[in-house]
Amino acid sequence: MFGRLTRKRCLFALVLFVVPQTLGAQQGGSCCNDRWGSDWMGSGHMHDPDNWDWNGMRPGQRQRMQRHWTYMNEGVPSAYRGARSTVTVTQDTIETGAELYMDNCASCHGAKGFGDGEAGRSLVPSPALLNRFVRMPMAGDEYLLWAISEGGNQFGTDMPPFKDVLSADEIWTIVAYMRAGFPTVDVQK
Repeated sequence: MFGRLTRKRCLFALVLFVVPQTLGAQQGGSCCNDRWGSDWMGSGHMHDPDNWDWNGMRPGQRQRMQRHWTYMNEGVPSAYRGARSTVTVTQDTIETGAELYMDNCASCHGAKGFGDGEAGRSLVPSPALLNRFVRMPMAGDEYLLWAISEGGNQFGTDMPPFKDVLSADEIWTIVAYMRAGFPTVDVQK
């Protein structure tokens, strides 16, 4: 229906749906309220985060947006470009993914990916809402492998890097579990 998703199309979706909700809507306005001006999109500000008006954002929103800006404008680092999942999705994969997710991710992101894990309650920004995020067009394989492997240190978040903790196949197994909708499985411990 929409054809191939390109960075420009993802950026367009970000501007149309995320920016108005997080910036303008929180003050009862739209994306073109007084803070942004009616010509904001055509002024080149979208391409330079140093020109973004960060005032009024919720705590941690800038860090969350910087990873997305980097991806939209620069892509992922070369080590992750073109990365695709290497696992075949089976019941065993989902069960293994559930176990890996519970051991490595649930303490912050919550059992069902709603960012409500006990360890994540005091984090700013709060842990990503993975349950929703993995369904977004932006959450492609290379983006998820990059985010999980490298963590969020370079963006000022507490997301730890997992590249030295989990193998790429283990990360793909977790991704398969998340994309399956965080199903309840009987994880034996």
